[in-house]
Amino acid sequence: MSFIWALIIGGIIGWLAGLIVGRDIPGGIIGNIIAGFVGAWLGRAVLGDWGPEVADFAIIPAIIGSAVLVLLVSFILKAFRRTDR
Repeated sequence: MSFIWALIIGGIIGWLAGLIVGRDIPGGIIGNIIAGFVGAWLGRAVLGDWGPEVADFAIIPAIIGSAVLVLLVSFILKAFRRTDR
């Protein structure tokens, strides 16, 4: 049950990061879950374990890390689209 809870929280974090940044992560729900997990890892590595925790995610660093990840992915995809023309 905790794994399912972690998937749900990771998806919500990825979705919130996309809303904050104003860009959508490719891959739909799976992309949001991956962005949530990778962003949580990135946020925890850079910012530490401060703020409230839900399902072993420190929420504030996870959202910040996911937002940075969404920005990076969108810039990389935009650069690839420009070179394909």
